[in-house]
Amino acid sequence: MRPLPIPSDRPMFSKIKFLLLLLRLKCCLCTAVVQVVHTLPEGEGVAGVTSLADEVYVLRRKERDQVEVYDVINYRLQRRLTVPNIGGFVDMTSCEHYRCVYIADNVECIHRLNVQGAVTQLAVNDKPAGLSVNAAHNVLVTCRDVRKIKEFSSRGNLLCVLTLPDDVINPRHAIQTRKGEFIVCHGEVGDAVHRVCKISADGGGIIKSHGGQPGSGNGQYDWPFHLAVDNNEFVFVVDVGNHRVTLLSPTLDYIRQVVSPDDLKRLPMRLCLDIHRRRLYVTDDEVRGRVVVFSI
Repeated sequence: MRPLPIPSDRPMFSKIKFLLLLLRLKCCLCTAVVQVVHTLPEGEGVAGVTSLADEVYVLRRKERDQVEVYDVINYRLQRRLTVPNIGGFVDMTSCEHYRCVYIADNVECIHRLNVQGAVTQLAVNDKPAGLSVNAAHNVLVTCRDVRKIKEFSSRGNLLCVLTLPDDVINPRHAIQTRKGEFIVCHGEVGDAVHRVCKISADGGGIIKSHGGQPGSGNGQYDWPFHLAVDNNEFVFVVDVGNHRVTLLSPTLDYIRQVVSPDDLKRLPMRLCLDIHRRRLYVTDDEVRGRVVVFSI
């Protein structure tokens, strides 16, 4: 007698398929060769990088033409955009839904730049340290000095303020997962703890963390500065003092080093993940700066 086929809609069978798919994906990320595919031109210091549609935006520390726009195929310079009255350079992110770029200014505001170059301002009323956009297309501003994450609509309306746990000192960057939880990196020179944390949606507690005392081991960081999270919630962490980018699992377990000091000339400070094209953009910055493009 021929065995009966197992219907794919059975809960247990579906769960097994999902786990096998997740395991396969994790193995791919563990073993895939990360290669440098391009390096954008060296110039003034780089304060941010992001991708939007078919272009890469690079934020330079200068008075005019601060934003350089490159195509994602040949990485040719397309145009330069000026953000007027900018007081400082902190971070940059983008929103595909609203087709705009957000630039953090250390004079307590965010500049919203659309693809045509028109600029408006969003008042933060605290110094921003890092930017990201969540699944609701709202911009999240990490405010290091007050240990808060502020959520704004694209028009600049303040929607929510989240106070981080007391032991999250000097938070630099935060990204919200689809479940509403937050991935946060924190710790600077002189701090006792340098780590990446998963924090509950209400900010009430730390669910899981990776790191601790600063150092150079696989379970340590020396100034974790910036994050990127892919569709499966694998986490890329810029580790400035160790000159590397580390890959963590969705449960914040160490997987491997994806960018090593050998790939960089200076200090990695910020990164952007283009999920669709499997490209990782890493700023390699000091007095002079550039962006290194990796395939993942």
